Amino acid sequence: MPKTEAETEAQPESWEYVLHIPNDPRAVTISRRTLRLILTMHGLITLVDLAELLAAELVSNAVRHTKGPAALRVCWSASALRIGAWDASPEPPEPPRSWDQLNGAEAEDGRGLALVRACADLWGWQPQARNGSRGKYVWCELAAA
Repeated sequence: MPKTEAETEAQPESWEYVLHIPNDPRAVTISRRTLRLILTMHGLITLVDLAELLAAELVSNAVRHTKGPAALRVCWSASALRIGAWDASPEPPEPPRSWDQLNGAEAEDGRGLALVRACADLWGWQPQARNGSRGKYVWCELAAA
């Protein structure tokens, strides 16, 4: 039985976007703005601010801590938004610290994954090759409200 228009609007179909980015600090801003547009066009405006913050942290880590290209992946499926960043380093990310451990000089550095852990419903990482390059994929999920 086909879905009504109201059912279609209430639960968008699954979709995925991938933005390939160079190793360039400007990629963080481009990723944030692209993500905002994607979520707005899919009617997920309530997730935009938090999703932008988390994507910026993931992409920033990918660009700052590796020398190769990176990619932002955004997926919607089963009422959850998954945001992930692939980078060319196969090394696992540093384990996130708790907020209590972030003080003094570390307050500006090393807080990215702590923020992801604190704000996302789920997060993780996995080794992942892309276009023949070994690397890793660090992701987080936000449940739709």
